[in-house]
Amino acid sequence: MTTILLVIHLMVAIAMIVLVLLQRSEGGALGIGGGNDGMMSARGLGSAMTRTTAILAGVFFLTSIGLTVLGTIENRSSVLDGVIEGSPSNSTPQAPAPILPNLPSSDLPSPE
Repeated sequence: MTTILLVIHLMVAIAMIVLVLLQRSEGGALGIGGGNDGMMSARGLGSAMTRTTAILAGVFFLTSIGLTVLGTIENRSSVLDGVIEGSPSNSTPQAPAPILPNLPSSDLPSPE
């Protein structure tokens, strides 16, 4: 269930980013962008995109809350702990590297 909700969450986030980038700029304080000759200057299209963005934002909040609740129920510190089963953090720890013996000074190369 967590994996499905996480995939939906990521798809909604990407769709929201795309929709926000496609919307017409309001101009801002610097006077850049937002001209009337824009590709999406129709008022109906702008309000439909704004409405769709608001709906996606609501779904994003709901999936965020759902992921938090599922993570709390399953006693995880992160949702990704259950999704990534074969990660190195979940595998058995490896043995430490062996300690090399001290070499006598006669075996060291002389600095020239």
